[in-house]
Amino acid sequence: MNIIITGGAGFIGSHLCEFLLNKGDNIICVDNLGSGDRKNIKEFEEKENFVFIEFDITKTLEEFEKILENKGFVGENKINQIYHLASRASPNDYQEFPVETALSNSLGLNNMIKLSMKHNAVILFSSTSEAYGQPKVHPQPETYWGNVNPVGIRSCYDESKRFGEALLMAYHRKFNAKVKIIRIFNTYGPKMRKDDGRVIPNFIQQALNNNEITIYGNGEQTRSFCYVTDLVEGIVKMMNSAEIGPKNLGNPREMTILECAQKVIDAADSNSKLIFNSLPEDDPTKRQPDISSARQFLDWEPKIEFEEGIKKTIEWFKEN
Repeated sequence: MNIIITGGAGFIGSHLCEFLLNKGDNIICVDNLGSGDRKNIKEFEEKENFVFIEFDITKTLEEFEKILENKGFVGENKINQIYHLASRASPNDYQEFPVETALSNSLGLNNMIKLSMKHNAVILFSSTSEAYGQPKVHPQPETYWGNVNPVGIRSCYDESKRFGEALLMAYHRKFNAKVKIIRIFNTYGPKMRKDDGRVIPNFIQQALNNNEITIYGNGEQTRSFCYVTDLVEGIVKMMNSAEIGPKNLGNPREMTILECAQKVIDAADSNSKLIFNSLPEDDPTKRQPDISSARQFLDWEPKIEFEEGIKKTIEWFKEN
């Protein structure tokens, strides 16, 4: 199959590229390298079934279509699937680039939906657990509508993802577009940016350098961490299923931030101590996916325990 992955040079996108390349698919990796990194895909660039296009998908669709035509994806050689992962996903990033973030999940998504319809392709949108905001239901099932601050500092991400879901369903209902929606919960693993600003890379960097580990709030807030290869398997299963979604993809094992910090310290054999700072605005206090729907309809659930995954991630951080 001919498959477009927007955001393909990013953390999750590059792992998805690898998985699908190994299946023998032809991959068109599209990334403007705003938060993606060419190093993440360097090992694929010699492969005959891999094409990299540096492009901002919020530009005109006509520009992108010309590039695709020049690469030979025209006529009978159509696009079969589009995975739309392009978006800044770190709070540090999307608060620095709020407009770009909002447009990736709206204008950029709109371009990719239109492209999918021209090629009669299936498009999968990577939405987020942030769609649930500060949840009042725990754990969060897909039927929960969320509790989001529409004008808060995180809203450029949260609300653009929610709008993206609405846009996909509008195209599906009006034009029968082939759409799929996933909501990704906290994910970690090799190829995370070291300056990402999220909890796992922060803790690993601090632990490996025996620096103090910064806990925001009292550390009792919870997260559920899914290893990236487990997530990618779920994403591909969703794409190839009969499901539309939305579908939660994440690891249902919940832990406090304090527990997470201690596990990182232990796995890194670190002497780091903990320090406490105030909790950022609108930072969710609880986050845990209900994945019963993914279990039932995708036959998917994570396999890699946090203790195993964090060791692999720390090894990658040491070597890179």
